Amino acid sequence: MLARDLARPFPVLGLDGDAMDAARLMVERGLPGLIVVDDDQHPVAVLPGSQILRFVVPRYVQDDPTLAHVYAERQADRLCERLRGHTVRDLLPDDPSRPPVVEGDATVMEIAALMAGARSPLVAVVESKGGPRPPMIGAISVADLLRRLLPKGDEHGTGS
Repeated sequence: MLARDLARPFPVLGLDGDAMDAARLMVERGLPGLIVVDDDQHPVAVLPGSQILRFVVPRYVQDDPTLAHVYAERQADRLCERLRGHTVRDLLPDDPSRPPVVEGDATVMEIAALMAGARSPLVAVVESKGGPRPPMIGAISVADLLRRLLPKGDEHGTGS
């Protein structure tokens, strides 16, 4: 099976989109991340949910997780307030790596290798031979890929 067969329509956000809206979209659709596009709708980054958490959790708590235990629940309930007034661009790391993108004719192994190497829950799929910046035709999530790779039924004794 090729990437174009696994790709499905996927919501995208622009770099200047609202950070709070990005988090809400991810939650409402149960997505592992979002694909960020430039003004021409070409993928420029994948924004995983973990990156949103990195933005809202104070740095000192990330550096010393034992401090999380003493963080008041009332404060924790307001963590996402830190997203207000920020853009999707603000959520991305300072040195975003090249977005995980595959062409439509990529194989399942090529997709899996890229996801694993990039530690990304998503890959954007672009049309093969679409020029220097081919258009995005959809995306593949890790769940989509694993659904294709996992054995069918209870062949390996994983059920009751």
